[in-house]
Amino acid sequence: MDFDFSFFLLIGTVITGALWGGYLFLLKSKGEVFDEANEPVAIEYARSFFPILLIVLLLRSFLAEPFRIPSGSMMPTLLVGDFILVNKFTYGIRLPVINKKIVPLNEPKRGDIVVFRFPKDPSVDYIKRVIGIPGDHITYENKKLWVNGQPAGQVSLGRYQGVGQGQDMTGAEQLLENLNGVEHSILVREGAMSAEGVYVVPEGHYFVMGDNRDNSNDGRYWGMVPEENLVGKAFFIWMSWDWDTKGVIGFDRIGTLLQ
Repeated sequence: MDFDFSFFLLIGTVITGALWGGYLFLLKSKGEVFDEANEPVAIEYARSFFPILLIVLLLRSFLAEPFRIPSGSMMPTLLVGDFILVNKFTYGIRLPVINKKIVPLNEPKRGDIVVFRFPKDPSVDYIKRVIGIPGDHITYENKKLWVNGQPAGQVSLGRYQGVGQGQDMTGAEQLLENLNGVEHSILVREGAMSAEGVYVVPEGHYFVMGDNRDNSNDGRYWGMVPEENLVGKAFFIWMSWDWDTKGVIGFDRIGTLLQ
């Protein structure tokens, strides 16, 4: 079990709920009526915070969770400082903290942008694009991608102009890649070295890569993402604020639907 924010949120909800509920039960057993003016300070805080914590826990666990993009591995789709929302029920409903799936729904598709717990350190969340689903044969060679023997189409969009913490990617070639009907932009750098190879995706696992192909610590280096590590599907940018741009908010990116 990973002692992350969800764990402490759950503990807080349980404690405040138990205090508030226990106090009401005690009053009822004594035949007394609740009087807000005479309630202990601890009970007042528990009564105030319990519904807030419960609502946040339910929303965060079963509907949507916010994340901030800390690196440039998904450029140009996602920039450092983008704040995104992740759909928590797209791939099934899971219990908070223990992450056990209780209601199976959809499965990830090629091209989905997913947040997952890093297989090498589950306490860390990663975000990448699904390239291979169970049973796929993936080849990445000479900066070209093949899925089950079929090349992913690539159309050059010219040279990329980086901003903020992504300025070091200025001059990289931006390509529009077609991954089995899902079009998205990627970045590649001439002369840059990155892992290549052939990857076979086993059952219950997914192969992921970053859109910034020469600057992404992804499945080419550490392997597959187990299904149980999935957190959800990224779908929306609700804020963009890169500290390196002197606190300037990227209003043009707010409201962007991810694909």
